[in-house]
Amino acid sequence: MAGITDLGELLTALEVERRPGRHTFVVVDGPVEIDDGIGALIVEDEGITAIVQVDVARAKGWAVDFEAAWLTLTVHSSLEAVGLTAAVSQALADAGIASNVLAGFHHDHLLVPVDRADEAVELLVALRRSGQPTGTGRGATSTTGVGGGSSPRLPTKGASLKTKTPPSDATRRYPSAP
Repeated sequence: MAGITDLGELLTALEVERRPGRHTFVVVDGPVEIDDGIGALIVEDEGITAIVQVDVARAKGWAVDFEAAWLTLTVHSSLEAVGLTAAVSQALADAGIASNVLAGFHHDHLLVPVDRADEAVELLVALRRSGQPTGTGRGATSTTGVGGGSSPRLPTKGASLKTKTPPSDATRRYPSAP
């Protein structure tokens, strides 16, 4: 089934589900199996990132630096859809909520700080009700609408993007579970 590509339609169809538990990111040194505690694997040049339930990470001796709630956007967005990730990210960024995004074939997934999860869900519900990307945000201009020829919000001329540089010990490597 083809997913939705129109941003306005995506936003008005947006539903959010919260997966049970708390999740964290760890880097593993070798192959691991997707099991009840590991929700996703991402292969990078530096290693394999596993998104793991916090209790599983601790049981395997993996340090937990960031505890996240896993939110799934249940709208079936096309992989070619433009603007959904930006609209969702902007809504959360405007509220100062970090969001780590994963895209699956059927849905997009957000990992947000567990202590801000309820607020994040409320913001996404408000985004659905409005059917339009949120306010102007930092370095963005307003859009005149969504879908049907609307312009996406782009950084204003001269705006700079701010990036976070993780501390040197932020990436930890862990051996695979025996």
